[in-house]
Amino acid sequence: MQASPIKMVEALWDGELPTFESLDATNELIGALVMGLWNRLTRHQERSAPFRLTRIEVSATREEVGKLALLRRQEIEGFVEGLFGDKESLDLPERAHNALGTLAEIRAMLEASRERAEDATKPADPADIAVTLGHLRDLTRVAEHEMHEAVLSCTRARRQMMKALPRTRPVLH
Repeated sequence: MQASPIKMVEALWDGELPTFESLDATNELIGALVMGLWNRLTRHQERSAPFRLTRIEVSATREEVGKLALLRRQEIEGFVEGLFGDKESLDLPERAHNALGTLAEIRAMLEASRERAEDATKPADPADIAVTLGHLRDLTRVAEHEMHEAVLSCTRARRQMMKALPRTRPVLH
């Protein structure tokens, strides 16, 4: 229900904020992580601001296919870790649950592609590599869509829960 940006920053350092040499250094980190990253991530709760994975230029080589597949797999894993935080399980809306299932399938395909690309004993015809890159681009679009749908679904559910909570008004004396 509630996530604290500071708690998330602390989690990067095993639950404790690091020590800083100066107040400026502290403010710089907090500004970059909390104000920059956190606020950018909250924009994805709007339908008009879809989640986008990292764009990189990739040449049609076995090594580049492996790098791209690894990057996409890591991005999906990071998204899921960010969604779950320190929880083992979450009660997610059905659409978010379905999106995570699709992301798990994509993650498995990406890992298989990475393993295949790194296996020098397998043939690597340039035409096949180009086809694989096309498939990776398609998987990227699907992954972005599913990530965005998961975020929107969780956002809708959280807003509905907030509306259902009783509102208490302060007692006026």
